[in-house]
Amino acid sequence: MISDRLPTLGAAPAEMPRGRRLLTRALARPSLPALVGLLVVVAVFGVQAPELLTSGGLASVLDAAALLGIGGVAVALLLIAGQFDLSIGVLAVASSLVTALLIEQAGWDTWPALLVSFGASLLVGLVNGFLVVNTGLPSFLVTLATFLVLQGTSQAGVSALAGSVRVTGVDEAPGWAAADAVFGATVHLGDGRFRVSLLWWLGLTALASWALWRTRFGNAVFASGGARRAARQLGVPVRRTTLTLFCLTAAAGWLIGTLGLVRLDGVQVGAPGLATAVDFIVVAVIGGCLLTGGYGSAVGAAIGALLYAVARQGIALAGWDPPWFQAFLGVLLLVALLANAVVRYRLKAVPRS
Repeated sequence: MISDRLPTLGAAPAEMPRGRRLLTRALARPSLPALVGLLVVVAVFGVQAPELLTSGGLASVLDAAALLGIGGVAVALLLIAGQFDLSIGVLAVASSLVTALLIEQAGWDTWPALLVSFGASLLVGLVNGFLVVNTGLPSFLVTLATFLVLQGTSQAGVSALAGSVRVTGVDEAPGWAAADAVFGATVHLGDGRFRVSLLWWLGLTALASWALWRTRFGNAVFASGGARRAARQLGVPVRRTTLTLFCLTAAAGWLIGTLGLVRLDGVQVGAPGLATAVDFIVVAVIGGCLLTGGYGSAVGAAIGALLYAVARQGIALAGWDPPWFQAFLGVLLLVALLANAVVRYRLKAVPRS
């Protein structure tokens, strides 16, 4: 009989107990720290603010988590590939502004305006990706420059074209009712109003998880972040993967902006700053993504967004001072970074989500 097993020298290694194997598998999941943190936060604020566990409190938490999770999942994929995108937050504002100006100022129908703004968002993503893969510049600096350009252009453009920082009246355009059904539908359950953004968030998380773990594209994402030079030598399409990921974050920014535009029947351009972009990165890191790339999951980023939303709503409902949320978020981020680093060091394997 011929066996494909290699001969062993010395005593056979002891088989790991079943309980320890299960624990090792659990620790191999990037989303575990976020899941544990979510359970702790729900327990704490469930006692401090019981309204959080009502249908109204649940609806407010899921509404905040959905918008944050859409961007967080897209940023998580980019972080796994070892890249950053600081422009997604301001791109959400800029894309919704393009849609609103085409409808209100140019008299366009709703869907053509949405398609043009979507194409413009993808163009921004392509420019970001092209600069990163062809110049070798850090994506952090490239997207920071894009952020500044979009922020200044949005503020100056809306003042010049609309004479105000707010554009309204878009809900009277042809096709708006159909867009409202797709991006603004709501369902009332008890005293809570659940928005369609929740379905967008869950659908995108499921799609991103499937693509990350069941397709060649997902393998290329992990390879690009884990060992970029070796991946190129093995024929992995690192450049194409990076361009695709930047387009995905741009598309996520467009979706966030469109959801807000339809919800408010208009758009107001302010000074968003870098806080929104940092929030997406924080959510992804809390969910298990390492800043060095090659490690993380879309499910973890979704759980991180939910944890973020529960903490923010819980602190508000409990009557705590708002600065406590920033302190809590900083501690949570530090713990997540330490936990993810320790888990990766101990296991030395790419985990499954």
